[in-house]
Amino acid sequence: MTEAEQQAVAAIQAGDVAALSRLLAAQPALATARPDGARTLLHVVADWPGNRPAGPEMARVLVDAGADVDARFVGAHRETALHWAASNDDVPLVDALLDAGATIDADGAVIADGTPLSDAVAFGQHTAARRLVDRGAIPRPAEAAALGMVDLLVAEYEEHPPRPDDVDVAFWYACHGGSLDAAEYLLARGAELDVLPPWEHLTPLDAAERADAAEVVGWLRRHGARRAAELG
Repeated sequence: MTEAEQQAVAAIQAGDVAALSRLLAAQPALATARPDGARTLLHVVADWPGNRPAGPEMARVLVDAGADVDARFVGAHRETALHWAASNDDVPLVDALLDAGATIDADGAVIADGTPLSDAVAFGQHTAARRLVDRGAIPRPAEAAALGMVDLLVAEYEEHPPRPDDVDVAFWYACHGGSLDAAEYLLARGAELDVLPPWEHLTPLDAAERADAAEVVGWLRRHGARRAAELG
């Protein structure tokens, strides 16, 4: 990492828009730099834990200086800065990146190679997830289930009848998202009550408990749902 890149990262972490602007004016190539070989400076703005001071302003400064708003992480995945903002429930940065032209349904997420919405829903960042939907993101059935968008879920399944395992996945997502209406609909469609998804050894009850979704937890218990530890 060059000294200028170090200074740019430090300015971003400090929320110092003026310092970042001065650095970009002096060295325009910083706008497209990858300080650690993997992340762009836009990724640094969006990085964990998100909601950095002046994050949206810094994103705008970088894009105005020539940063590619859809630049991909180089490494184990191909996430854009929008994926990271969504994963951190950073709604102001989500808006700023979309306003700058970010592709709302870009693939490449760590969650099933999906979109920023896929990340937001999977990580329980529902404020960002709903903002993405409001801005035009297209939810997959499981994502619609997690967000309680039952009308969309019903319409999708009427047009494209799902496989049983698709219903199971959507049911798990509904419980993880605390969406009781969606969970009720999916159980009536034949979802497996104690399904264990391939990505995590948690049943719907485990997922609802982790999400502090008390209403769904109570409903699942009344139906005899079990934790993964209770399964034979």
